Amino acid sequence: MATQVFISLPTNDLNRSKAFFEGLGWQIQQNFTDENAACVLIDENIYVMVLTPTFLATFTDKPIVDPATAIQVQTAVSRESRAAVDELAERALASGGREPRAAQDLGFMYSRDFEDPDGNLFSALWMDPVAAAQGPEAFTTS
Repeated sequence: MATQVFISLPTNDLNRSKAFFEGLGWQIQQNFTDENAACVLIDENIYVMVLTPTFLATFTDKPIVDPATAIQVQTAVSRESRAAVDELAERALASGGREPRAAQDLGFMYSRDFEDPDGNLFSALWMDPVAAAQGPEAFTTS
């Protein structure tokens, strides 16, 4: 069995959160979704679990961070091209998300950050395949 990654994030409005992630083109897995949580399939083995703060608190003794005012994690997802980065970021904005900063273009890597309606931070990024395999210093613009 392949390793699966589950990222748990708080939401104050589960229905709004589900609509946002569906707007990105990601799928809600109904068999792991109820009034406390939604399981969002990003890719074959990558999931975001959006959980009400009360339910998320059952998994930890630590305080739950309010993503509108503090960051606990940034979830980055790779895309196959710069255009695909822009497409995902634009979908996020159209679905009620927010872009907290300008795009970052380092030549070998391009990224755009977006927040879901609760303030959870995501980044869509593309990296030149040579730079990804050999490091950024291997990238040339010629």
